[in-house]
Amino acid sequence: MEFLQPEDWEEALEARAAHPGALPLWGGTDVMVDLNFGRERPEAILDLTRVRALAEWQEDDGLLRVGAGVSYTRAIDELGGALPGLAAASRTVGSPQIRNRGTIGGNLGSSSPAGDALPPLYASNAEIELESSARGTRRVPIGEFITGPKRNVLEPDELIAAFHIAPAAGPQQFSKVGTRNAMVIAVCSFALALDPDERRVGTCIGSSGPTPIVATDAEAFAQQALDWDGGAPPQDSDLARFGELVAQAASPIDDVRGSAAYRRHALGVLARRTLAWAWSEL
Repeated sequence: MEFLQPEDWEEALEARAAHPGALPLWGGTDVMVDLNFGRERPEAILDLTRVRALAEWQEDDGLLRVGAGVSYTRAIDELGGALPGLAAASRTVGSPQIRNRGTIGGNLGSSSPAGDALPPLYASNAEIELESSARGTRRVPIGEFITGPKRNVLEPDELIAAFHIAPAAGPQQFSKVGTRNAMVIAVCSFALALDPDERRVGTCIGSSGPTPIVATDAEAFAQQALDWDGGAPPQDSDLARFGELVAQAASPIDDVRGSAAYRRHALGVLARRTLAWAWSEL
């Protein structure tokens, strides 16, 4: 197995074009597990840890451009104010050591429906920046980027450069259910983002379908039901209906971590709670 270690972004793109079968690596929290268990045997490893541009983030035309190499720990420490939903999700990832090594870009590249960082990106309509040395840069809405379990639209010569996302315009929440409190893959998860100026409710369900799922009917209901002008707390009946619509949007299966019925029930509870918590912050 060949080991490639480019020094900068241009060299990384050239290496990717020359070795389309190479497996990109930064933190390795998913990659190394697959290698150790023999689930992956790539022709080459493309180590991106020396490409410092990937570990940078900045404001860009009113949005945040967050490099694919920004870790969960830095998302918590440096972006918690601007992206509280992503920071909350990042706090649930593994141990401190894993949060120090693992990256948001790695979660995107893995494209697992159980990826903790993904629901907050969906709820805020993030766009993924992809680049190749031959075809340049393109930006893909996150809802179009992931196409199935561990599948996405990356071309063989492309790398994930960054994601673009608006700073939070209102409260954001993330909650998940697991078999224990830490170092666990989500049985199910739910992200919520409120924008009081636009009267918008953003949602995303994790670990309950082949991809993360936006609960569009629940969003439309909440946008009409919430008292945006007066700020009155949501009625219990409205919270219950919101939870029902979120549960209906899910497409769960039975597996070793939980049954489909349990996932639907838990999502209804998470949805009710996160909406109540987020609204109370207003």
